[in-house]
Amino acid sequence: MSHRNARLTVHGRRLIIERSRQGWPQAHIAAAMGVSRRCVQRWIDRYRREGDAGLEDRSSRPLTMPSKTPDAVEQAIVDLRRAERLSRDEIAHRLKLAPRTVSRVLARHGMPPLWDLDPMTGEQVRASKKTTTRYEREHPGELVHMDVKKLGRIPEGGGWRAHGRAATNPGKNKRPKLGYDFVHSLVDDNSRLAYSEVLPDEKGPTCAAFLERALEYFAAHGITRVERLITDNAWAYRFSLRQVCAEHGIRQKFIKPHCPWQNGKVERFNRTLQTEWAYRHVFTSSAERTAALAPWLEHYNNERRHSALGGKPPISRLRPTS
Repeated sequence: MSHRNARLTVHGRRLIIERSRQGWPQAHIAAAMGVSRRCVQRWIDRYRREGDAGLEDRSSRPLTMPSKTPDAVEQAIVDLRRAERLSRDEIAHRLKLAPRTVSRVLARHGMPPLWDLDPMTGEQVRASKKTTTRYEREHPGELVHMDVKKLGRIPEGGGWRAHGRAATNPGKNKRPKLGYDFVHSLVDDNSRLAYSEVLPDEKGPTCAAFLERALEYFAAHGITRVERLITDNAWAYRFSLRQVCAEHGIRQKFIKPHCPWQNGKVERFNRTLQTEWAYRHVFTSSAERTAALAPWLEHYNNERRHSALGGKPPISRLRPTS
């Protein structure tokens, strides 16, 4: 395979040599191949010097890189971050380097930002937006993710997906204000078992009642004990779930503000929910769409192949009790 800077494949280079042997002028070869005459001449000269080996790919990396940070300096930067948890500017000042150089070295070695580290031990305790590995809890129920996804309600008879935008969008001021359906979801981190309901709002009591029903669903499918619950920082989650969590012995966790990827399991499920349920078919009403959710969930949990589970469905990691 050619490197990313190559204009021609190995086959294309051999075609240049073949056409040159047939007596084609270099200008004609260049025009036919879509390259410059200089490029054609270079491959002909290289073939004369090295034979077929000269047509193979080779690295486009410079032979020398005088500005590259020495390996010993890179190691010193990494050691200071690990041992003393110094900031970029502090490391740059101590080693007399440009701060940008320190940033590039830390990124190249996959070092997480300081705010993701425990200030005492230096261990990573928060998920960064870019993580070197994707975490997965060891057993079902160790951690569950909860979130809400808003979907616009569908007018009776179908919306624009059924009739086209021209027929259903006469103007901004004439659009009927139908509001939203709120899809509440709970996802197990280990097994990816999911439970969802379409509810009229995302208020605190609604969220708390949903969590109770979701825990019952999880228990019926083998997750009888939930240890931790992670959510975003919405008011309903931060204050209204306390009693439910206390009754079930669940410890609440919250993601860092504006970091939805830290609740990534349910965020990814929301995307699957939209593409495979909400927008897969043309529904003629919100009620019809809601009625299709439960059958889809059964398919998702019991039949649908999940790439993170080795091509098996979530139920493969559980022992249902009912």
